[in-house]
Amino acid sequence: MLNFELYNPTNLVFGKGQIEKLSTLVPKDAKVLLAYGGGSIFKNGIYDQVIANLKGFKIVEFGGIEPNPRFETLMKAVDVIKTENIDFILAVGGGSVIDGVKFISAAVNFDGNPIDILQKRILIKENAMPFGTVLTLPATGSEMNSGYVVTIEATQEKLSSGGSALFPQFSICDPNVIASLPKRQIENGVVDAYTHVMEQYLTYPTDAFLQDRIAEGILQTLIQVGPGVVENPTDYTLASNFMWSCTMALNGLIQKGVPSDWATHMIGHELTALYEIDHARTLAIIGPSLYTVMFDSKKEKLAQYGRRIFNLTGSDDEVAKEAINKTVEFFHTMGMDTKLSQYTEDYSKTADFIVNRFEERGWKGLGEKQLVTLDKVKSIVELSY
Repeated sequence: MLNFELYNPTNLVFGKGQIEKLSTLVPKDAKVLLAYGGGSIFKNGIYDQVIANLKGFKIVEFGGIEPNPRFETLMKAVDVIKTENIDFILAVGGGSVIDGVKFISAAVNFDGNPIDILQKRILIKENAMPFGTVLTLPATGSEMNSGYVVTIEATQEKLSSGGSALFPQFSICDPNVIASLPKRQIENGVVDAYTHVMEQYLTYPTDAFLQDRIAEGILQTLIQVGPGVVENPTDYTLASNFMWSCTMALNGLIQKGVPSDWATHMIGHELTALYEIDHARTLAIIGPSLYTVMFDSKKEKLAQYGRRIFNLTGSDDEVAKEAINKTVEFFHTMGMDTKLSQYTEDYSKTADFIVNRFEERGWKGLGEKQLVTLDKVKSIVELSY
């Protein structure tokens, strides 16, 4: 097992009706920026619940944070915070809203050009504005970690960063919010969480037995509840296990003591930036192709994954190859198309574009052993067509 440090200060408040605790979680006398997305919180009743439970607080609203939050939009929120002398930010939404608020939190007191936070991947370890979240869409785990992804519209870049000062102070997670979500968003959430686990699990063995078992438990739970929660989002048993799996997939626990990959995400981000394909669907496009191209370096864990998750038998090669097929089958069950050509006709130069962009950034070797070189990236993307 690799050496690690585990730090997670987020107070996770999970379960039915927990939004009633909101007034005790927001700092007393704080002037609050209420940040949200496209307005679904008005339709599902979450907005009314938030306002009712913030009675007595001064609130300034900022809506319109996009599904892939834009740097340009978030900087408008920074201006509002400075003009209105805001003390605290409350993110009410899914991973995109929470990610956006993390960047806002980082940018408010940043000494320099905030775009550098993204383009230079500057980690924010102090002077961030405090914030909390009310989760409305399980998927990203952003409610209990310190990372985020933001799109710069002007340059068509989707970039990630984070830092220890960017954990939410608290996150309220009520599984009942799932009942009002469209099927597509629930499907996305399941596949997003599943791939988060795979990025931390499907690398190479490090004798981290407990981490492997926890990761496998999350994968098995998502396979068990995923199809059902799409069809029956009001089933609290399904909804609660789905929501908790999404949080556990990326709250840092299964990442400790093991190597991580994240190449699937880094390539997938480019597909979202180029074609506006849902984030989870880019992962379903890229993941299986990456496992295939990087088969030799991942074979040992692929075989373990195939035996433990899908009960496959045979040689390591046979089990590892079939495990990739089973993963694609699961993605199809969750409503995913798994080829780029199913989303756009303009895909023929995508691999070259992404390779050139990675080369410009100096990203010469991605993955757990930096073996995902630019030629491998090209092969992965082309295999995804």
